[in-house]
Amino acid sequence: MKHYDIASIGGDGIGPEVTAEAFKVLDAAADVFGFRYKRSDYDLGTERWLATSEIFPDAVFEEVKQHHAIFLGAIGDPRAPVGLIEFGIIAKLRFELDLYINLRPVRLYDERLCPLKGKSEKDVDMIFVRENTEGAYSGMFGFAHKNQALEVATQVMAYTRAGVERAIRYAFELARTRPRRQVTLVDKANAIRAQEIWTRVFAIVAAEYPDVRTDHAYVDAACMWMIKNPEWFDVVVAPNLFGDIITDIGAILQGGMGIAASGNLHPGRVSLFEPIHGSAPKYKGKNVASPVAAILAGSMLLDYVGEREAGRAIEETIVDLVRSQTIRGVSTGDHGTREIGDMVAKHLKSRVKGA
Repeated sequence: MKHYDIASIGGDGIGPEVTAEAFKVLDAAADVFGFRYKRSDYDLGTERWLATSEIFPDAVFEEVKQHHAIFLGAIGDPRAPVGLIEFGIIAKLRFELDLYINLRPVRLYDERLCPLKGKSEKDVDMIFVRENTEGAYSGMFGFAHKNQALEVATQVMAYTRAGVERAIRYAFELARTRPRRQVTLVDKANAIRAQEIWTRVFAIVAAEYPDVRTDHAYVDAACMWMIKNPEWFDVVVAPNLFGDIITDIGAILQGGMGIAASGNLHPGRVSLFEPIHGSAPKYKGKNVASPVAAILAGSMLLDYVGEREAGRAIEETIVDLVRSQTIRGVSTGDHGTREIGDMVAKHLKSRVKGA
């Protein structure tokens, strides 16, 4: 029987609550698919920082990175300075573990969840490969004459040939696993001239994949086409900043933040999985936050560690419950947090055992 070690960081706000439901479903999956896992919980987040001034101690980081995978609930709390806890936990994991791919599937499970008129499940099925360690988020910024009238703020967008190529190559390999076999590059090389490296490397890598169709869109046009014709997109690869923006558009196309999950990956190494919603502190402890995105992040985690059948079964269980309107909606307040976790775990077991 296969065994996995999973580090769990509930984090802030609703993070611990949705994390609990994700692991409730992982427990059900382990039961019916015959694998085991050990969950190690880490009390990282704003409460720890307020109590101890610690964010992510080195000794704890060394422990966390020894696991097969990491699950994160949510980070962020208005009691901490903006970005302090996020950069100290999420960015630390991304940069120090070199999690160079941010993978965000966008799949519409039921057309009633999509805000676009006339678009159905067949029209919204795309996956975004966002470069995750470079660009505007690489941490090279500064201020001169701070708090003075002539203050200057700078932030550097930095791209390496190796960093760009590995993200683009991942996108092409991913496209080969999907029926449409298409990769679209989204950048702004006409205005941000440094991004010409993306255009050049994309063309070089594409030549090695003659079986994969290619397309290109500047980010402003891509935002428009995602709304007008989402069916045009299959696999999308983009620099860090633009990938962050367009994936939130993708999230609303599939039903909102309450159903959107992501993986921060270094293929073959320990990687991080999380719902992409925030910590929503005002809903903490009220049992109203939707755990659907967290459950789907658990599905991605299982797929990544090699339990692909279990990962797919969790996603298809969500599809069943959404399309039957057993889960009426995927936003906060549609159901109790624990109610959805119970529903998914129960339906997963009956679905698999009845197959």
